[in-house]
Amino acid sequence: MAGKLTTEDSLSPEGGSETFSSRARLLRRQATDSEQLLWRHLRGRRLAGYKFRRQVVIEPYIVDFVCFEAQLIIEADGGQHAEQRRYDAERSARLEAMGYRVVRFWNHEILTETQVVLESILREVSEGPTPR
Repeated sequence: MAGKLTTEDSLSPEGGSETFSSRARLLRRQATDSEQLLWRHLRGRRLAGYKFRRQVVIEPYIVDFVCFEAQLIIEADGGQHAEQRRYDAERSARLEAMGYRVVRFWNHEILTETQVVLESILREVSEGPTPR
């Protein structure tokens, strides 16, 4: 499977929304195994009726999963995130300043402890606004 591309690698402010949209489409096609597994459980309101979307543009970022009703962003982090903790912390802080809650899971957690991850996500969405 292709490696996950980061937004700072290919997006510039001059590119505009179309660049972000194109990039989000590409990321949906190149989903990691952990993202695919998590998406199977989140799509179609399968988690307590909450609607999730994947690889969504929330400028200046593309987030892995978002539930707008609960204002919750879920990030699936691979090994590259161990080296970019500062960037991830700044990114999370900016998204939180926009009103979102950000929860991160390591890919290996998603793959090996799927039920625990889903229960954690369910607790998080339950703390936010109710689904429509």
